[in-house]
Amino acid sequence: MALLKKHLILAPVLVMVIALLFGCESNFKEVQKSNFSEFVPSGEADKINLKYTDSGRITVVLISPKMREFATVDFPFTEFPKGIDVTLYDKNGKKTYIKSDYATSFKATNIIDLKGNVKINSQDGQMLETDQLYFDQKNEWFFTEKSFKFTDPKGVSNGKGIDFSKDFKVINSQSIVGEVLSAD
Repeated sequence: MALLKKHLILAPVLVMVIALLFGCESNFKEVQKSNFSEFVPSGEADKINLKYTDSGRITVVLISPKMREFATVDFPFTEFPKGIDVTLYDKNGKKTYIKSDYATSFKATNIIDLKGNVKINSQDGQMLETDQLYFDQKNEWFFTEKSFKFTDPKGVSNGKGIDFSKDFKVINSQSIVGEVLSAD
């Protein structure tokens, strides 16, 4: 009889412990869900054609089939998952054309990350091709550590690592090989 009383006392205690354990696990899952935030865009647009102006003069035309804005995340950015086609205009109206399969523009740094079949053409016949290229919008400067091919009316060169001004007037390369015609 004493053994039966002992089991009758332990049974409710065991039921309470099991209930607490399952209750805590369920509560833990709810806490996990509340800390999970979905990474969704705050805005989306299809078939965009943006024109940026400065003092009434068009400085950039950006065309893309898809744009996603992530303005509410800690490091806000704009994504162009289906690529971009950009035309940059200098103060004299000279154009530089940029194409890539994918692009991300980071608001805090004013850096654009261009990826996949990146091609830049100047109006003077210069062209740079690479897999990834960054553009510093504030300083109007391009740079990459990736392999590249640079075509100029004077010749073709290949290398790894390059940075240059948007008008190709200043070009610095880390490693380059190729043939270029000299003025001699």
